[in-house]
Amino acid sequence: MAGTRHKARELALQALYEADIAGHPPEEALERLLAEAEPGAAEFSRELVRGVVQHRQAIDGRIRRHAPNWPLEQISAIDRNVLRVAIFEILFNNKVPVKVAINEAVDLAKTFGSDNSSKFVNGVLGAISTSITT
Repeated sequence: MAGTRHKARELALQALYEADIAGHPPEEALERLLAEAEPGAAEFSRELVRGVVQHRQAIDGRIRRHAPNWPLEQISAIDRNVLRVAIFEILFNNKVPVKVAINEAVDLAKTFGSDNSSKFVNGVLGAISTSITT
């Protein structure tokens, strides 16, 4: 199950990245990606994409608040969307522990981002997790 959920996060990230960069509707991008993916990842990846789209304004507000030295538009598209998926999971989805959501996001940042992405993602998500537990 954990491997399937990780794959679902990857697919959601790829769809949201494509939407961010190319302007394609994220749901359509995801469906195209799912046509080539394992069937087990479909439901959770759809849930993630729908959730990020639905809560994007609030999610982006959290990014702005917890990464004030980095204007949202200047954060790389990969890092921005890794953060969006993780923040959706932490604040709105609540189906995995916060630490799991952060670890998954750091793994995605290591896989798809730059050399500094995982540290940046971990720092922003750490600040958000601290803010919701205090």
